[in-house]
Amino acid sequence: MTRRGTDCGLAFFYRMGMVSGRPITEERLMINGVWLFIVNSILLGAGLAMDAFSVSMANGLRDPGMKTGENFRIAGTFAFFQFLMPLTGWFCVHTILTYFTAFQKCIPWIALLLLGYIGGKMLLEGLRGGPEIETDSGEGPVLTGRELAVQGIATSIDALSVGFAISEYSTGMAFAAALIIGAVTLIICLGGLKIGRKMGTMLAGKASILGGVILIAIGLEIFISNMF
Repeated sequence: MTRRGTDCGLAFFYRMGMVSGRPITEERLMINGVWLFIVNSILLGAGLAMDAFSVSMANGLRDPGMKTGENFRIAGTFAFFQFLMPLTGWFCVHTILTYFTAFQKCIPWIALLLLGYIGGKMLLEGLRGGPEIETDSGEGPVLTGRELAVQGIATSIDALSVGFAISEYSTGMAFAAALIIGAVTLIICLGGLKIGRKMGTMLAGKASILGGVILIAIGLEIFISNMF
């Protein structure tokens, strides 16, 4: 939390305490400030995780019979990149701000290209009658490590910009905020995978087509919202 944000938050709680006639001690002020930091980080994580949630649904659609380990592999990958990107942005703001600002202009294009590639591949697989990739015990298509990494980068690259929002955080606070963001993403993506699996079972052979369309739509949404 920034010093300014901390001071404002503590002043708010102080005023509330005086209005209610219950003076707040310095210890209570610090505790309230910590809770404010946690809530802000959770809300930030939920907002950043929406693209990863949608992609998780698409992955669930693709493989309705996905095992528990695969669920955590996919959700864990998204959580890792959502944890990594804000920290990377924070580091860039404190070291190579000029170059980082210029790179921000490329973020929408990168997200569009990566998600367009993965979504287009999934769409073609669906139109051709099924993916021509290795399967796991015959239960469904395995998402390769490369595909998963591409999805993770594409859905989290926006989080680089969070480095500006938390630029006044100390190293420890930036790490804690990123950790909370990653944990929130993990939970949300596990939910997205579960929803996708249920929908995939109902849609049968059309699931890959819908999943591909969703990925392409997310790429376009990221591009348009950042460019216009």
